[in-house]
Amino acid sequence: MQVTSPQFKKHTRAALANPHLQQALGNVRAGFIDKRKKAVDALPEFDQLRDSARDIKNHMLDHLDLYLEAYEAKVRASGGYVHWAETAEEARAIILDICRSAGARTVTKGKSMITEEIELNDFLQKNGIRPVETDLGEYIIQLRGEHPSHIIAPAVHLTKDQVEADFRRVHDHLPPTRDLTEHESLLYEARRVLRPAYFDADVGITGANFLVAETGTSIIVTNEGNGDLTQILPKVHVVVASIEKIVPTLEDAAQIMRVLARSATGQEMSVYTTMSTGPRRPGDPDGPEDYHVVLIDNGRSAMLGTEFQDMLRCIRCGACMNHCPVYHSVGGHAYGSVYPGPMGAVLTPSLAGLAKSGHLPNASTFCGRCESVCPMRIPLPKMMRHWREREFERGLNPATQRTGLKLWAMFARRPALYRFATSVAVPLLSMFGRRTGRFRHLPLAGGWTRYRDFPAPEGRTFMQQLSERDAVTMQGAK
Repeated sequence: MQVTSPQFKKHTRAALANPHLQQALGNVRAGFIDKRKKAVDALPEFDQLRDSARDIKNHMLDHLDLYLEAYEAKVRASGGYVHWAETAEEARAIILDICRSAGARTVTKGKSMITEEIELNDFLQKNGIRPVETDLGEYIIQLRGEHPSHIIAPAVHLTKDQVEADFRRVHDHLPPTRDLTEHESLLYEARRVLRPAYFDADVGITGANFLVAETGTSIIVTNEGNGDLTQILPKVHVVVASIEKIVPTLEDAAQIMRVLARSATGQEMSVYTTMSTGPRRPGDPDGPEDYHVVLIDNGRSAMLGTEFQDMLRCIRCGACMNHCPVYHSVGGHAYGSVYPGPMGAVLTPSLAGLAKSGHLPNASTFCGRCESVCPMRIPLPKMMRHWREREFERGLNPATQRTGLKLWAMFARRPALYRFATSVAVPLLSMFGRRTGRFRHLPLAGGWTRYRDFPAPEGRTFMQQLSERDAVTMQGAK
């Protein structure tokens, strides 16, 4: 997984200055936030379902080894194969071997974040196999040579005009006078171009929203139907999934799905919920001849039993980034990781290391909106704080920042000194900032004032006001 998070500040400056990106990000509220609220408000038991979904995943994580073994046994019993990959390199090698055994020249792919994580497309391309993304958003960004900017809406950073320009550039075999001014015409053209790939492909690769230990079933939820064609038409179907996708039973999967679509796209259910269990059986009208599941660790097992284990409950709905003010401002590519937004700020350091991605846990206002909307009740702000603490302990953040935090800690541990310092500083700042109400420059606060004004304090300190209120309360009690 390529990580360019150390350039986060550079990326954010470019994102804020990009008018096309800012226009596209304006669609997030209507496209996700408002729809989610409407869907959640229509389901009175939504919070109880969140509690249940959290408990199901917690139980699974506490017994992950047992459920993985049970799942493997069921897949093998149905005629499928299970492959274990500890690293991205191992996963890519396994998938390449399957493709070569099938004589594949073309591979169709359903939407899958884990294949983005292991950089599967570039690897297949370098080894003479053409991967074709069949999800519309993934197809668009594949044409552009980009990575997804969102985990459920890969092309949310683009405007319709940009997509039209890309289609005209790449689909140069089609009449140049064709009308692509409507969204429907873009959809029709993508369908026309992609359809032959389904029949050319020898291997279809999908991700998995859930892997069911009870039955050996993989489940995908989509809105386009491309996942069905990807796994039914080729002679080989490969499911690529990370180990935490396991759920104990079909009933558990159904329970979690009730919060998944509502949190992701504001739907009661996605248009397609597709289950696959092994290869085609005698008498089946369609389906693959061979069925493979590649289970990938790639750092997940190291999270078990740590303060970051709760992150493994994530069901990739995208609600946290849909509601994040930082994501709204800069989009997903600024994070420099496959996983953007609050969930990426926790998951990426776990997978790629804090030295490569320490900027991400700091890209948060800690407003708490991410945790408040997470269907799995993942305490994202708390875990970002844990990463900040580790960054400080390892001396990875700037020396000026560490010095400032140590200075703050010195005052915070000495209440009398803190009260004295603030009783002197606040009146002075209030006096000097009285005319404008803010400071454009302030000694020892350049990290703040370089990007925004610092509000001038008004009146007394909090501790002074609290003491006065308590005194009034005591007087009234007498």
